[in-house]
Amino acid sequence: MSRPASHRTTALYAISATCAVIGALLWIRSRTSTPLTLSSSSYGSYLAADSYSPSAWRVWSPAVPEGRLGLYLLAAGLVLAVVTRLLSARRD
Repeated sequence: MSRPASHRTTALYAISATCAVIGALLWIRSRTSTPLTLSSSSYGSYLAADSYSPSAWRVWSPAVPEGRLGLYLLAAGLVLAVVTRLLSARRD
């Protein structure tokens, strides 16, 4: 019979999943030709009043493009999940 997963294992899987999802979203965002916009007119007027441009917003340093950062985060999430799996299997 296998033991239930420890809190540490659950936390590591959650962190790896979060990294992978954020990485995938950043990678997809870098691949889209047009920035994603919301159709709400109140949100658009808020952006206009705040003089904020979604295309000028950067998640990371300009030296690292969002697509590459997304791939890094995706790879980090996968590596962390594999390491967590190997360590949890070794403990059983």
